[in-house]
Amino acid sequence: MQADLPSKLADFVEAMTFRSGYNTSLVVAGTALFGFAAGIVGVFALLRRRSLVADAISHAALPGIALAFLVAAWLGFEGRSFGVLLIGAAATGILGVLAMHGILRFSRLTEDAAIGIVLSVFFGAGVVGLTYIQANEPSGSAGIDHFIFGSAATMLRADVATMAALAAVAVIATVLLLKEFAIVCFNDSFARVDGWPVSLLDIAMMALVVLVTVAGLRAVGLIMVVAMLVIPPVAARFWTERLWKLVVISGSIGAGSAYFGAALSGTFSNMPTGPVIVLVAGAVFAISLICAPNRGAAASAIRRIALRLRIGGDHLLEFAHDLLNASDNNSLDRPAIERLSHRRGWSPVFRALVLRRLQRRGLLVRDAASETYRVTDVGRERGRRVARNHALWERYLISYADVAPSHVDWSVDQVEHVLSDELVDELERELAAARDAGEVSDIEGG
Repeated sequence: MQADLPSKLADFVEAMTFRSGYNTSLVVAGTALFGFAAGIVGVFALLRRRSLVADAISHAALPGIALAFLVAAWLGFEGRSFGVLLIGAAATGILGVLAMHGILRFSRLTEDAAIGIVLSVFFGAGVVGLTYIQANEPSGSAGIDHFIFGSAATMLRADVATMAALAAVAVIATVLLLKEFAIVCFNDSFARVDGWPVSLLDIAMMALVVLVTVAGLRAVGLIMVVAMLVIPPVAARFWTERLWKLVVISGSIGAGSAYFGAALSGTFSNMPTGPVIVLVAGAVFAISLICAPNRGAAASAIRRIALRLRIGGDHLLEFAHDLLNASDNNSLDRPAIERLSHRRGWSPVFRALVLRRLQRRGLLVRDAASETYRVTDVGRERGRRVARNHALWERYLISYADVAPSHVDWSVDQVEHVLSDELVDELERELAAARDAGEVSDIEGG
């Protein structure tokens, strides 16, 4: 196995650089074009919450493939021609979309029910048609069932040209209608009121989904074509908040997944191209889910931990302010910190992390000999500010949110992040008046 690894790596590089043979180069180029188009079109299906419509369309294309084969064979043409089968798949795919719209318009069924009905009925009709073809046209039907799972290895130059043309149509339409699609996806009610042809734009988007779906039948098959319309835009969503960047990143992920997946499939024998492409796309999604800098799981976990540590540090500094404000002493001993830790439910590890963070930020200084922590001037100022914010937040909840004083939930976050400067000044005046009247304790004295 180790001896074969350099050889396989060399074969993989050759496949990626289109030097691994004519057929492999066709497969890599064709699937990459399909992945690029699927990634772009999938963005609008995702934003319009129509991702599962692609699944229904792909299944609705199966009876069209069977009908196109039968009609072509009856007219004396080559029934397995990709162009002929593409026309049939597109026809019944559009019919499936119209059927879903009709069910939603003339019945009280929800969209998921309409998708399920169209998907199951059309797929059942397609399976019946393929069974009939294999029973009555066995000599000319070889390989037609590959449209279910995909058969990229049998691609011809004409098939790649067809996919390139369909991909170009999808990309050009997306570029020309990007603003219109964005308005419909994000606020279709406003678009209707403003006079935009929402229904026509919806049909245009679904037409693009149909085009990309039928184009991907040869590459990944009708069962997995929906994955290429869903996974790239979902993965791209972790990396950006801007629409045009989302379109570009999604198209790049789709093209890259298909490119590397097809190259891997061509490197290792008996590895189906479609499933390998979907697995590569799934790996990209997993990486995006975990590693994206703003929306990824790792970044979110780090932010949550940092927030908990900051809140814990604020609690400790406020505790120090209340405990040490009346005396000249500015050191916290271990029993005092343990009392706070027990009251807050801190684990020993979390307590150590809070103390380490405060030391690193220069708010506490540890005295190893006496096992105490000296609160620096900056730390005491921070504790005073947190105590002040607590008092202001309590006054805000009582005065403006109509919360009983016994039910006020202390918040550690700084109120200036929530309240305006004018309202903070007003709250401070009310707090001073309440303090003078003896309703609350002195803000400096805790």
